Amino acid sequence: MTLDQSPYQGYLYAYPHKTAYRPLTPRRPLSEVWAAERRDALFGYVHLPFCEMRCGFCNLFTRANPPADQVTAYLAQLRRQAVAVRESVPGSFAQLAIGGGTPTYLTALELESLFEIVRLAFGSDRLPLSVETSPATATPDRLAVLAEHGTTRVSMGVQSFLDSEAHAAGRPQRLADVLTALEVIRTAEIPVLNVDLIYGIDGQTAQTWQHSLDEALRWQPEELYLYPLYVRPLTGLGRRAGGREGWDRQRQELYNQAVSVLTDAGYEQQSMRQFRRIGAPAVDGPDYCCQDDGMVGLGCGARSYTTSLHYSFDYAVGVSEVRAVLDDYLSRPAGDFRYAEIGFDLDQAEQRRRWLLKSLLRLTGVDPDAYRERFGTPHTDDFPQLTELVERGWLDDDRCRLTAAGLARSDAIGPWLVSGPVREAMGAYVAR
Repeated sequence: MTLDQSPYQGYLYAYPHKTAYRPLTPRRPLSEVWAAERRDALFGYVHLPFCEMRCGFCNLFTRANPPADQVTAYLAQLRRQAVAVRESVPGSFAQLAIGGGTPTYLTALELESLFEIVRLAFGSDRLPLSVETSPATATPDRLAVLAEHGTTRVSMGVQSFLDSEAHAAGRPQRLADVLTALEVIRTAEIPVLNVDLIYGIDGQTAQTWQHSLDEALRWQPEELYLYPLYVRPLTGLGRRAGGREGWDRQRQELYNQAVSVLTDAGYEQQSMRQFRRIGAPAVDGPDYCCQDDGMVGLGCGARSYTTSLHYSFDYAVGVSEVRAVLDDYLSRPAGDFRYAEIGFDLDQAEQRRRWLLKSLLRLTGVDPDAYRERFGTPHTDDFPQLTELVERGWLDDDRCRLTAAGLARSDAIGPWLVSGPVREAMGAYVAR
């Protein structure tokens, strides 16, 4: 990867990516994996790998319209995993999230069962809790369950307020459902609403993008996430993708337009994708630092991480492969959930790199004192290549924060900073 290639090389939402994970031989007991870790501010995550449809841009671990008996079996297995993990990894949690997939694919009654599992795994304390939903599944009965169980943030992928654009992105939704869902969410009085939008869709223009931004702002969401469209292998769009001449320029123009519009509307940019309304309620809860604190994931597709080991179940994108991994999860004896079987060991160099990446790609940037305290050396000594970003005008002179131009190029800077060993492991992965 070079900085002179496309500004849109990859979204580094985690480091390392699951394609760098490999089988752990022998598999490792979770009680040993977590023995030396801090466990006073953990992040708890539950993955629900089901949706009512598979969007054309989606490469997440999810299955569309599973048989009802598979959903029932998944919840039963998730409960077994929760017991095994809780016994192996005792600790206290600072934040929780339920994602997927679409957690509200579950019925209201099934969501009640899901929240019982959440309490079983992570305790009964009310903690900041984020839940993903979709326009077709954000119904009053489901949102009532979310509100009853203390959900503090609901995130919904709208992508576009024009049906034609949503369909072009491989998302066959109806605007009427979107508007109804937004009304239901606001009526439920959950403190934070996040709306996802996508730019770079075929046929999208500055005018239609402005329309979606304006429509989203009518609901005064506390957060907005704006995603550049990616066409990835094995996704619906990837199977039928053609040439997109001028696509990088179009996405950059739409991104700059959105930054201007949202800034004028009273939103503060937190990263290339995240915008938060100034004065919105703070529901982040106790201190949690993703660079330093652990994450405990439940469900097929969830990742977990400690300081030196990231682990998950097998990774897949293709429909048949996702089903195979899911079938494997459902067939496991409960005792298997006491072990990490697939993962990536982070040595000191990779731990430094992860800290840098997870900090640098945020508006707040790198805390040099915290980095030195954690690793004993300045981040500027460990990563002399940051000087090139300064020379390009993408990083402040103190090499701690990206400039506005640098933030706009996060999807090039992130991949550029990936280490050689991780890049090699990702390149050797056979997509499935």
